[in-house]
Amino acid sequence: MALCWCSTMTMMSGPYTQPQKGKGMGMGMGMGMGMGKGKGKGKGKAQTKRRQSRGSDGIGFGGKRNDPTWQCIQGCGACCKLDKGPAFATPEEIFDDPSDVELYRSMVGPDGWCTHYEKSTRTCSIYSDRPYFCRVEPNVFQTLYGIGKKRFNKEACSFCEDTIKAIYGSHSQELDNFVHAVRSTDSS
Repeated sequence: MALCWCSTMTMMSGPYTQPQKGKGMGMGMGMGMGMGKGKGKGKGKAQTKRRQSRGSDGIGFGGKRNDPTWQCIQGCGACCKLDKGPAFATPEEIFDDPSDVELYRSMVGPDGWCTHYEKSTRTCSIYSDRPYFCRVEPNVFQTLYGIGKKRFNKEACSFCEDTIKAIYGSHSQELDNFVHAVRSTDSS
């Protein structure tokens, strides 16, 4: 049984910039920073030659880049801590639809955890029927945060790591389990 990974508040964790409604998330954690308009300009022959001497995939050393593949891990549930405190975005800052805000707020228990999160088993009691914003899927990331399919795995892994650190700590077993799972997934 998988866990309910409520991406809504997770996406806005830690050092990320607060989005304007409907504008996506912005570029937190240096993702994509420095890439853009000037890319490719001013490259000399030496840089071009180095790039050509790399493997056919352009990664270097002729190897294939092994990007992490996002997956939920059992026994975590960090995303189910819905009220994470003032450093995190509020539902009003994320959702445009007032009914989404109302639904989200109705799921927050007195201790800040989702009312559907079973702490003793660390599972979600409504997993198969959970709201769209509790799903880590490319279309949800596109809708809520403006993150396209191409960046989905990388962003989802970063967001999840940050949330686990915020809830359980940087040296937690939950973080170790997550990092091991996403790094060891065969992405070929």
